[in-house]
Amino acid sequence: MVSIAIQSAPFSLIALYWKIPIRSKLHGRVEREQDEEKLERGEVATMLMGGHDTPDMVDFLGQFGFDSILIEGEHGPVDFGHISDLSRGLRTVGLDFGGQGGPQPAGRHLSHIRSGSAGHHGAACGIEDARAVVDASKYGPIGHRGAAGSRQCYGVEDYVNKANDETLVAVLFEDIVAINNLEEIVTVDHIDVFYVAPGDLAQSMILTGQTPHPDVKAAVDRGIKTIVNAGKVAGMLVNDSTVDDYQGKGVR
Repeated sequence: MVSIAIQSAPFSLIALYWKIPIRSKLHGRVEREQDEEKLERGEVATMLMGGHDTPDMVDFLGQFGFDSILIEGEHGPVDFGHISDLSRGLRTVGLDFGGQGGPQPAGRHLSHIRSGSAGHHGAACGIEDARAVVDASKYGPIGHRGAAGSRQCYGVEDYVNKANDETLVAVLFEDIVAINNLEEIVTVDHIDVFYVAPGDLAQSMILTGQTPHPDVKAAVDRGIKTIVNAGKVAGMLVNDSTVDDYQGKGVR
């Protein structure tokens, strides 16, 4: 998978290379679409990250052929009350999305998923953090996600197993401590994407705003290499000037 950036006035959209359950169906129709099959074949998929936190904006974006959208609950104004309507709007134009929330207990990830998100990503600095994200995102026997129903399960037979199969789990590495612990973290099962976040990583290295700094780039490259060598999916934020470079390094 590859990330592609689109920068177009009056907004700037960054595409993340992401393995996401595309168009996971509601109301008894949880099924795999050709977009997910495309990702499984190693082809390109795009997730947009940017200022698209209204149903009208996501409706507008549907015409451009992207696969999915990241709804920002950490750096943007979206809260849990918006997610259900945003997810409905996204799916009417053939998009799916993953949710991101701010620093919070792992169980809070479920508020995104229950409201309509196809997945969630959360930060981890060590193996226990990564396990906690999985534990909160998956039903038993994998995890301990609360078994109460939500709008995601309406009319869906065998919903628990389908949700375990289709809910995306992505772990972000935003701290140099995480990069140093990656060889252990990548052993955690049921994580779909191991994602290196260069901006926060730079800040953790006392190089805030300096993602092109050689030390930051070296840490990013070390993280990607560790993930790829472990046979896992590496994710990375890219733009049109960096996508080829990172794809060559194994970002999928």
